Amino acid sequence: MGTRLVDRRADDHERLIIRPMALVTFIRGVNVGGHKTFRPSLLANQLQQYGIINIGAAGTFVVSKPVSATRLRSELLRRLPFEAEVMICRGQELIAAAADSPFDGNPPASDLVRFVSVLAKAPRVLPSIPLCIPEDGRWLLRILSVRDRFLFGIYRREMKAIGCLGRLDKLFGAPATTRNWNTIAAILKLLGKG
Repeated sequence: MGTRLVDRRADDHERLIIRPMALVTFIRGVNVGGHKTFRPSLLANQLQQYGIINIGAAGTFVVSKPVSATRLRSELLRRLPFEAEVMICRGQELIAAAADSPFDGNPPASDLVRFVSVLAKAPRVLPSIPLCIPEDGRWLLRILSVRDRFLFGIYRREMKAIGCLGRLDKLFGAPATTRNWNTIAAILKLLGKG
């Protein structure tokens, strides 16, 4: 008899509230443009002993059972078929950062996308905020606020804007991975704060 895979996605856990001390993982640069591809549902199933819930964005998980960040990172990297960077934070960190988010309840203009970039570590020195890329002329990406290692911003729905995200590593002195605000809102909801 075959093993049954269970896709533990956030939308399957609508009524489930996870404790704020849960860990949230963001795997950088996976399932983008056909590179570094994997099945998040399969990975979540392999690590079900940690209560991993696949949020749906490639490489974004909430871990509901107690485990150290070091152990979790090791388990994730061991199971991925490629090298990757993993950013891990406590749910409480994300809740605190989002409490001061610059996004109100209104949806953005149709040509803008709200996002949160998670840095591997808090920046030592902050550039002047708000930060626009490019600095001169019509901006493609704008960082509106920074809270610890979380960058809140908006970018224009243009291919050139995606390239601007790659500049955040250098500007803030640490690797960054970016998620749409809708993904962060889904995580917050799961943590009971959305």
